[in-house]
Amino acid sequence: MALPAGLRALVLAALVACSAAAASGLPPPAPADVVEMVDQGRFAEAEARIAALLEAPATAVPTRRALEFQRERMRRIRLDFGLDRAAALAAVRRQAPDVSDAEFAAWDREGLIERMTIDGQTRYFNRSISNLFRLQPRAAARRAPPVRPFGQGPYETLHPHHREVLSAAGESGANSVAPRRVRITQSLVVEADAVPAGETVRAWIPYPRAIPGQQEDILLVDSLPAGARIAPEDALQRTAYLERPAVAGEPTRFSVGYELTIHARYFGIDPERVVAPEIDEALAPYVAERAPHVVFTEAMREYSRRVVGDETNPYRIARKLFAAVDEIPWGGAREYSTLSNIGAHALHADHADCGQVTLLLITLLRLNGIPARWQSGWTFSDEEVGYDSMHDWGWLYLAPYGWVPMDVTSGRLESDDAGLRWFYLGGLDAYRVAFNDDWSQPFVPPKRHFRSETVDSQRGEAEWDGGNLYFDQWDYDFEWRILPPATDERN
Repeated sequence: MALPAGLRALVLAALVACSAAAASGLPPPAPADVVEMVDQGRFAEAEARIAALLEAPATAVPTRRALEFQRERMRRIRLDFGLDRAAALAAVRRQAPDVSDAEFAAWDREGLIERMTIDGQTRYFNRSISNLFRLQPRAAARRAPPVRPFGQGPYETLHPHHREVLSAAGESGANSVAPRRVRITQSLVVEADAVPAGETVRAWIPYPRAIPGQQEDILLVDSLPAGARIAPEDALQRTAYLERPAVAGEPTRFSVGYELTIHARYFGIDPERVVAPEIDEALAPYVAERAPHVVFTEAMREYSRRVVGDETNPYRIARKLFAAVDEIPWGGAREYSTLSNIGAHALHADHADCGQVTLLLITLLRLNGIPARWQSGWTFSDEEVGYDSMHDWGWLYLAPYGWVPMDVTSGRLESDDAGLRWFYLGGLDAYRVAFNDDWSQPFVPPKRHFRSETVDSQRGEAEWDGGNLYFDQWDYDFEWRILPPATDERN
């Protein structure tokens, strides 16, 4: 019996995902009991269970690979939770010297300092102290002057650029406006002697996809070493691949430089025109669950019911969900590869970063029958010197408009003008480059060892025959320059 079109699309997507995970550096699903043990910090139990399963001849190859990644996940979690109590208290006192032991203990009991119990020992998240001062007014008030204020992107508050985009869209009737020509160089530098001399180091640096109306006219300018292999346009996580031998005592450097034209996007949405989309074969994957990070748990369903109520208009549902997720404050996040369900993590945590809230919003939209998908890359500014940041956002499908952008991290802007207030539910600024149109997608050429970042692709990846090179073994940099209008500089 032939499967319905929508179901065929879901089955095909699942088969493609499994095949990709097998040879892409992306871990396949692990036994649920092992995942739970790791999530709960029961590392010794998890290790015993992993060892037993690996010793069993009947354990299939994909399961073995998944178990090996759970071992690696535990190692990465230990790196993320690198502070004991004394180190966490010392970090607090570097910013607020008069905080007492009792005051720290009170904050700790209230759960204000992110921690994890690993095999009975309390370990504190490396970014827990900066999150404490960012998120908790009582703690922030204790910081000793002079204190450096926490920064945010220039377009996360109302900015003249937002008005520029609305004005240009209104005058032209176009949804692609206010272009900027940008020169970007991104680099990845592996530490000296991280790889034995003479061994080949392989690196993948994110590279932009050509997206009509969003980013166009991409020009490769140079690379180090020369001869970068650019992944095809249809690679959903596009990269420039480079390799070179390690030299004793010297860092191994890689870089790629390019130009592109980036457009702001703006769709003026009339809620009265929005209707429920017809979920055909093309849209079916974007209303489906996609474990492990987009799952319709009962907690997710209950949250959705509370937020959405009896609303039936897809745009108004999206706006309710957008506003609710926007209430989650930004905070420094754990490495995504250490989290077993990012959408659920964002739902239950008291803070989340851009990728976490984006996956949460995607989950909620899909749960309500509204197609939603991922996009990510890097943001920057030609006003604020030195500002740039990795960033994740998304797109949702609203009939009859089609796919329109959303950035719930930038969220609602402070304005009485609805077009400005809801700018990021239907619009994007022109100061972002997109590398990825999906999460957890294979590279071209494929990575042999587990990726450092199993969800996103913004900093890059590196490995050698002996294994993956994790984030503590290399550094990265992102440089940009806005080119003058009507100028196409070539070197």
